[in-house]
Amino acid sequence: MRKPYQIGPALNRRAVLRAALATGGGLILSGVIPGLPGAHAEPEGVFTPNAFIRIDREGAITFIMRHAEMGQGIYTGIAMLLAEELEVALDKVALEAAPADSRYIDKTAGEEVTGGSASTRDSWVPLRQAGAAARIMLVRAAAKRWSVPVESCEARDGAVLHPSSGRSLSYGALADDAARQPVPDPVPLKDPSQFRLIGTNPRRMDTRAKSNGSAVFGIDVRLDGMKIGRIMACPVRGGTLKGFDREAALKIPGVIEIVTLPDALAVIGDHSWAALSGMKAANPQWDLGPHAAISSATLLSALRQASEQNGLVAKKTGDAVSALASASKRVDAVYELPFLAHAALEPINTTLHIRSDSADVWVGTQVPIRARQEVADATGLPPERITVHNHVIGGGFGRRLDSSSIGQAARLAKQVAYPVKLFWSREEDIRQDQFRPFYYDRITAGLNEQGMIKAWHHRTTGSFVLARWAPEGLQNGLDSDAVEGATETPYAIPAQLNEAVQCEPEGLITLWWRGVGPTHNIFVVESMMDELAHASGTDPLAFRRKHLAPSPRGLKVLNEAAKQAGWGRELPKGHGLGIALHYSFQCWAATVLEVRVEADGQIHLVKADTAVDCGPIVFPDAVRAQIQGGLIFGLTMALYNEITFHNGQAEQSNFHDYRMMRINEAPDIRVHLVSDPTAEVGGIGEVGTVAAAPALANALFAATGRRLRRIPFAPQMSPRNDGEKDL
Repeated sequence: MRKPYQIGPALNRRAVLRAALATGGGLILSGVIPGLPGAHAEPEGVFTPNAFIRIDREGAITFIMRHAEMGQGIYTGIAMLLAEELEVALDKVALEAAPADSRYIDKTAGEEVTGGSASTRDSWVPLRQAGAAARIMLVRAAAKRWSVPVESCEARDGAVLHPSSGRSLSYGALADDAARQPVPDPVPLKDPSQFRLIGTNPRRMDTRAKSNGSAVFGIDVRLDGMKIGRIMACPVRGGTLKGFDREAALKIPGVIEIVTLPDALAVIGDHSWAALSGMKAANPQWDLGPHAAISSATLLSALRQASEQNGLVAKKTGDAVSALASASKRVDAVYELPFLAHAALEPINTTLHIRSDSADVWVGTQVPIRARQEVADATGLPPERITVHNHVIGGGFGRRLDSSSIGQAARLAKQVAYPVKLFWSREEDIRQDQFRPFYYDRITAGLNEQGMIKAWHHRTTGSFVLARWAPEGLQNGLDSDAVEGATETPYAIPAQLNEAVQCEPEGLITLWWRGVGPTHNIFVVESMMDELAHASGTDPLAFRRKHLAPSPRGLKVLNEAAKQAGWGRELPKGHGLGIALHYSFQCWAATVLEVRVEADGQIHLVKADTAVDCGPIVFPDAVRAQIQGGLIFGLTMALYNEITFHNGQAEQSNFHDYRMMRINEAPDIRVHLVSDPTAEVGGIGEVGTVAAAPALANALFAATGRRLRRIPFAPQMSPRNDGEKDL
C-alpha cells in the first residue's frame, strides 16, 4: 500500500473537466467553475493546480483531497467517490492534501473550506464526475490503440480490459494516450446498482498511519534547522504586554530568542521543554486593558437585556401574537446555552519559514486560503508567494475555521530567519479560544383545545458569528445560522414567529462550534416540544407524531428510534427515556436516550438509539462512527461544559475543569441506518451532536420530573444546587 499522506499540489472542484499531459507524462484532470479563472497551461502542458486525479506512466495514482481530514473520515469518503468511478482499489492510490488555491471554491460556502458537514454533499457529484471522466478517457485510449469499439472495452481494477481478446493495459500504460482524448461532456455516472465500493466498509485510509504514528499532524512537523517556540498572549482580549524578564528566560538551557507583539510574546528554543521553561522564567506581566472587569454576570445581564427587544424577523407565518393570546394552554420558557471552548486534542500550532521573498506554512486548517491571507497580511508578501502545506488535524470542531492564530504566529515568525514551530499550551488553547456564543432564548408556545400547537414565538439572542467571519453572508442583517433549526422545524405549526437579536459579548470573539446553529436551536425546539407534550397530557412520542404530517422521513426515523429503544416499556426506578427529532445538514435523525439518575443526583447514561436517514450512504461505518462521536461530544457538553469569566479572563484552563466524558461514562450507542438512497445526500459529522442535549434534557425530566433549561446539567442535579447557577 502506498503512503497515505503527502503534501502536494492543490485541486479544484469543477463542473467541466479538462485533460492535459503531466510533467514527465501522465494524466491530470481538472476543470472550471463558472465565473472564476479556470485551468491554465503551464510549461510542458501541465494543468495545475486543478487536478483531482494524477496518473503517471508508472501507474501511480494520486488523489488530491479537497477537504481537510480532522478525524471525520473524509479522506476515505472522498477517495471512495473518486475510486468508485475510476475503477481502482483504495489500496492502489496515494492521497495528497490540497494547499491554498484561489480557484478551489466550495459551491455552498464560496470558500475553500471544510465545515458544516458539507464535504460529502459538496463532493457527491463533481468528484464522481472526475473519476468517471478519467475512466472514460482511459477506455477510449485503449480502444483506439487496439482499434476496437469503445463498447467492447471495460475498466476494472486499474486497467482497461478487452474481454473478447483477453488483452489488457494498465492505467499507467495508457496515461499519455488518455490525456489526448477529448473530455466527455456530459460525464455519465454509474447507476447506483453498479457501485462496487460506495456503500461498503473498507478500512479507513488513515488507520494504518494513525496507528503506527506515521501520520503527520500539524504539531508533528519537523524541519531541518527548525526551532520551537511557545506563545503566550494577554489573558484579556484588548490588553497589552507590560513587561517580562528577558534575562531570566535566556538563562534557561536551550532558550535562544524571545520575540514580542504588543499583546503577546514567544519564547523560542531548541526544543519544546526549553520554550515551556523559558516562558515560565520570563513571567510576562500584562496591562489587562479595557475589558478587565468583564464577568459571567455582566455578560449574562447584557444578553437578558437584549432579549427584551424585538429582533430581526427570521420567519413569520400567520399571526403568532394573536394566536398566543387566545391559546387554550400556554408555555413560556427561557433556555440558556453557555459559552463553550472547542478543546480539541491538538492545541493551536503553526510552523513557518518566512523569507524575504516567500514563505512556507505547515498547519492543519479548515480554511487554507484564509490561512495564506493571514500570513500575507502579517508579512506583506503576495499570497502567491506563500505556500500552505495543510495537514491532518487533531480535532477541528470549527476552531480551525478561523486563522487569526496563524496570523499571530506569522507576525512572530517574521522576526527570525529560521523555520520555527510556534504552539499554544493547552491552557492557552482553552483560555484564548474563540468561544461558541452564549445563547439566551425566550420561547412561548400555545396549544388549542385539542392539544395541538396553535402558535409559536421564539426569540434567539446571541452573537452573530457570520457578521465577523463573512459579513457579506448576512441576509438583511440576519445571521441565518443563528436561527437554523428554529425557523424550519419538522412540525406543522400554523402561526410561527422567529426573531433574532444580535448581542456581541464584550471583550470576546465568538466562533462556530460543532453542530453550529442546530446544536443550539434543536435543544430549544425539542425541549419545548417535550414541555408542550406534557402540558397537553400527551406522550412525547405521540405528540411529535401528531405534528409530523409534513415530514414522512421525519416520522420514519422517529418511529425507528422509538422502536429500537423500546419506547413505552416499563423502566426501573430512576430511569427515564428522552427523545429528540431534527432535520439538519440535509439529514433526518431521531435519538432516544435512556438515563439513570441516583438519589444524590448523579447521572448515568445507559443507552442511546439513533435512527438516521442521510440519503445515499458512501461509507456506512463512518456514518455510525460520526453519530457515536457526535453524541459523546454533545453529551459531554450538556453534562459538564461551560466557559465562565472573572476579571475579563476565562476561568477554565484544562481538562480538569473543562472536563471530557470518560469511557466508562459513555452510553451504549446503537445507530440504525434507514436512509433513502433516492433522496439528497446529507451531511453527518455534526448530526449526533445536535441531538445530544435535547434528548438528555428530556430523559432527565422523565426520570426526575425536573425540567432543566440551562446547560450544563450535571451541576444542577446535585442536591447542593437548587438549579440556579451562582453568577
